[in-house]
Amino acid sequence: MAIANKIIKDNKKHRIHVQDPLAAEKIHQALIEKLACCYGENIDGVVLLCIGTDRSTGDCFGPLAGSQLSLERQDLFHIYGTLDQPVHAANLQDYIETIKKTFSNPFIVAVDACLGSMENVGYINICDGPLQPGAGVNKSLPPVGDIYITGIVNVGGFMEYLVLQNTRLNLVMNMSQVLVQGLYKTATEYGKQKARSC
Repeated sequence: MAIANKIIKDNKKHRIHVQDPLAAEKIHQALIEKLACCYGENIDGVVLLCIGTDRSTGDCFGPLAGSQLSLERQDLFHIYGTLDQPVHAANLQDYIETIKKTFSNPFIVAVDACLGSMENVGYINICDGPLQPGAGVNKSLPPVGDIYITGIVNVGGFMEYLVLQNTRLNLVMNMSQVLVQGLYKTATEYGKQKARSC
């Protein structure tokens, strides 16, 4: 993808636990940092690509976040991937092509659930570079994103599909809600900055 050659200079990983009372603010600050690094590069849109499926409790983190944010009034994020229209292994490449045709130079924020160690469950990670979707369940899918956000929804390492199916919906809902609060704060601040610069 043409967008893969954008360089983000801070190269910092942010880890935020869903139960941190300042989680939404920390997500907001991390995203503002990441967006500030790239906005001088003729970006023509910020795409929020929420990967996952509503057919698996653990894997619905991305589509839940996409659906929740699509209910908010904001004009920063162009959202792909909701509960109604999920982006998943079978159609990811089609969505990547659609994004390429719609935007000449987008900044893509990829969002997906992931599995990790027990002590990391409940963390939301915001990292530089492309997301490798499907890696947790041994699928080979194209890497996507300038930055990515993962929600560690359960423990990995054994029978990943079954683990995702048996993930607590409450945790996934809470994580997606906190993420959306941070995304919305980011969009709101961006809107205020844009209005001041006009």
